[in-house]
Amino acid sequence: MPSPAPSEKHPLLPRHGKPSNSYVLVIHGGAGTMSRDRSTPEQQATYKAALAKALQAGYQVLHDGGEAMDAVVAAVTVMEDNPLFNSAKGAVFNVEGKNELETSLMLSKPPASHPEIPPTRRGLGLTLLTRARNPSHLVRALYLAPDLASHTFLSGATAERLGESLGETLVDPSYFFTEHRWREHRRGLGLPEEPLPSHDESKPPHDSVPPLDQLPTGTVGAVALDVRGCVAALTSTGGRTNKLVGRVGDTPLMGGGFWAEEWKAHGWVRTTWNKLRGRKSTSAVGVSGTGDGDYFIRQATAVTIARRMRYLHEPLKNAARHVVKDLLRDGGEGGVIALDNFGHVAMPLNCPGMYRGVIREDGKPKTAIFSDDVLS
Repeated sequence: MPSPAPSEKHPLLPRHGKPSNSYVLVIHGGAGTMSRDRSTPEQQATYKAALAKALQAGYQVLHDGGEAMDAVVAAVTVMEDNPLFNSAKGAVFNVEGKNELETSLMLSKPPASHPEIPPTRRGLGLTLLTRARNPSHLVRALYLAPDLASHTFLSGATAERLGESLGETLVDPSYFFTEHRWREHRRGLGLPEEPLPSHDESKPPHDSVPPLDQLPTGTVGAVALDVRGCVAALTSTGGRTNKLVGRVGDTPLMGGGFWAEEWKAHGWVRTTWNKLRGRKSTSAVGVSGTGDGDYFIRQATAVTIARRMRYLHEPLKNAARHVVKDLLRDGGEGGVIALDNFGHVAMPLNCPGMYRGVIREDGKPKTAIFSDDVLS
């Protein structure tokens, strides 16, 4: 990925109820069917270490005064490169034994390092990728190139060809192969697990640590708040195990699996109330979802969190908890991570587990896996 443009550090301001001028990063590595009883201490420790590594990568960007956009890319890149997660290297297979990747990026306002990006640009979703080594890098590059890719949703070879012209790395599809995901794919279809695809002959016979989640539907994602008050959300996934060829999930669909926006309070009552409390009138939020994406699409899960905050004036945690309950009511399992510009974080889930973590200014990563875990 091309090096992000240098950006000026702004002094931190006291919080005291005002939108935070500090920084926060929250991540997830997928939600689903992981089980504490069927896992080992080694597996759990490996996942928590991987989450901590992703948090620290994004934290370093924010600590150095960087953009929320670049922090979420840094964090997600670590997970895309780790075969434990269902994204890029280690992505699940579709029904024909192929990897079709998806990703998205959205900002509450344009990055200060790229003032030429119009506020209406908002974000971008990409789907049906088969050669992008790091989909998170590709979506960032195309978001920052509105003259080249003016749309909000692109797919397949077109997106990858445009990204390659911007210096992004494309790989042979065999790069994404991992033995565990291949065996899951074959078992799920009731087919023999061996022989393994011939392109894997030069690779080690077994992946180091087997994934906790089986037949996953989840994603990886990150939401960051930088010192300028910008909130960015990025999501990346291989989709559902044994999905139909060409299936599009919630990850690249704006409002379904991802969202970010900011708004100003309207009306003299709310404006006066904010002034009395010493609060500025601008609010912002970013959301990244993970789980059964078809339900996230049907319920417009990500944007509904923002709308409940904006129009019902619900706190972030209440809004996020409400929509995750709505998913389960209709049969959809999963969770979300959400972050507002006051530094409030929400990570509700309605299933056995969700790889998740948060890091604040103290630089101490806190992670969790199962639904009853406390961040530590």
